Amino acid sequence: MPFTVTGRFDDGATYSVQITGRADRPVIGSHRAAALVELHQGGPVSLSPTGPVRTVAGNDEATVLAVLRQYTDVVDEGPGAPRQARIPG
Repeated sequence: MPFTVTGRFDDGATYSVQITGRADRPVIGSHRAAALVELHQGGPVSLSPTGPVRTVAGNDEATVLAVLRQYTDVVDEGPGAPRQARIPG
């Protein structure tokens, strides 16, 4: 189920994208966010601070979101977004 993610890159530029779950176009709304996901496709990403680690795939919404969480500051995740485990502390 598609959902929206809003975030910020390290340089302060903001983005708002829809994560689609489609292999051919996993992210819609920001060319830069889409390029970031494409760059990491096929590589490992941790779904939460404690794991598990999975291979990034365009049709895997959880791994696409994990890439955005790891390489940008995700500010808001819309309804339907996979939840990330939190480490107390």
